[in-house]
Amino acid sequence: MPVTLDQIKAPISAELEIFERKFRENMKSKVALLDVIMNYIVKRKGKQMRPVLVLLSSYIFGNINDKSYRGAALVELLHTATLVHDDVVDVSYTRRGFFSINALWKNKIAVLVGDYLLSKGLLLALKNKDFDLLTILSEAVEAMSEGELTQLEKARRLDINENIYYEIITKKTASLFASCCAIGAASALANDEEIEKMKNFGLNAGIAFQIKDDLFDYGNDDIGKPVSIDIKERKMTLPLIYSLNNTDYNTKRKVIRIIKNNSKDKNDINYVVDFVIRSGGIDYSINKMNEYKNKSIDILNSLQIPEKTQYLNLLVNYVVERKL
Repeated sequence: MPVTLDQIKAPISAELEIFERKFRENMKSKVALLDVIMNYIVKRKGKQMRPVLVLLSSYIFGNINDKSYRGAALVELLHTATLVHDDVVDVSYTRRGFFSINALWKNKIAVLVGDYLLSKGLLLALKNKDFDLLTILSEAVEAMSEGELTQLEKARRLDINENIYYEIITKKTASLFASCCAIGAASALANDEEIEKMKNFGLNAGIAFQIKDDLFDYGNDDIGKPVSIDIKERKMTLPLIYSLNNTDYNTKRKVIRIIKNNSKDKNDINYVVDFVIRSGGIDYSINKMNEYKNKSIDILNSLQIPEKTQYLNLLVNYVVERKL
């Protein structure tokens, strides 16, 4: 049977409710417009993958405490801020099936809301002297920015090879997963070696998560995001990179021309999708995804606390099995 989020959250269900209450309190503002927008954001929360990572990592090394809740809130505030800013940059008017902030309140307000969320996270950490948590997260923010800019730079020339691809997704996606796990461990007073292990666990799980996202581009319409959106946006994902590196010159030239021309033609997009499937790009990416999943599980097993690490183990399996 597929892993469910309820199974993963089982040991921290009560703590998640406490976190949600504290998070709502942290989002409040005396500015009426901001308060309306904060309520809108809170009511449309996603799967809470990142707070779950923080709290489960804290759970492994001891009791979840106030610092754990602050760490989870810090991560969620940052993550939400980046999503708000991303929607402005990408000119995206929906988020998880709802209107984005920029769609409802325009770009200027959306940018300011993102800035407000970032400042709330910084103040939360500074007021409580959580300098260790702030350091961990600041390193992730730096990496995420570098990864996004590298991807934008490389997308212009479509010259991303597999090494550059891993560099980008490690910075853009996996770095935040890693910081969640390191923050959770640090908040529970884990030692330096344990914090580093949890960071590496998060990195590998985050890479598996992103490869799974890449695979959605070649799935069916019910997978949760528009099919082929990465192709239309000229993003060089792992299935496509592998396929281009393992085909003849003329086919490679045709596929690159379609992507460079930013073609929205359905026949062109179908040609690229079929090409990737025929070339083994899907199977190759699934194998790589499972390699990173297994690396993350090996790190958990090395902690030798199976009764506690089993839930993060379930989460990693959920990451690679999810349908959206």
